[in-house]
Amino acid sequence: MRLAELAARSGFSNATIKYYLRAGLLHPGEAQSTTWAEYDDSHVRRLRLVRALTEVAGMSLETVRQVVLAVEEAGSEHEARGAAQWALSREVTDEPTASSLVRVDGLLARHGWTVHADSPHRRVLAAALDTVEQLGLPATDELLDSYAQALRPVAELEVSRVAEAEDTTVAAERLVVGTLLYEPVLTTLRRMAHEAASAPVRE
Repeated sequence: MRLAELAARSGFSNATIKYYLRAGLLHPGEAQSTTWAEYDDSHVRRLRLVRALTEVAGMSLETVRQVVLAVEEAGSEHEARGAAQWALSREVTDEPTASSLVRVDGLLARHGWTVHADSPHRRVLAAALDTVEQLGLPATDELLDSYAQALRPVAELEVSRVAEAEDTTVAAERLVVGTLLYEPVLTTLRRMAHEAASAPVRE
């Protein structure tokens, strides 16, 4: 397809697509002459991922560029999903305490979860444990284990749905959109469960 059709199928303007090409967010098309190139479905998929990262995840274009390059270089769907998922993790301004990191590692060990040593989620969770501890509402290992046990089947179902995608870019896009759009669903269900659990028992 030519640029005009790519714009129509992706919903991005010609000017935006050209900017993404210059910025390295989109791989070049196949040159057909000195004035135009041909694009294919891989460009449509990449633009969908860029839209998910910018409009749904609210990432800066520089962060998006890093993510799409990591997805492009990924050797497997697992690595592609990791590249996208790690980018969703919030920045930790204060280094978590060693004791909280030990607790996180203990949680992973108890549940047999394989998480990369450099995963930002490990530090984010440890920092969150430090925060709730400082506020006088410490999260016990019993509570963390309950969360982990409840979330394991949810995560397995979600990953299986993402894994159905044959293309690593599509898998990454589904993970980003699914993670961010379903987080409010999970949060609201948790609040509804609290309301139901605290309601007086009717005789």
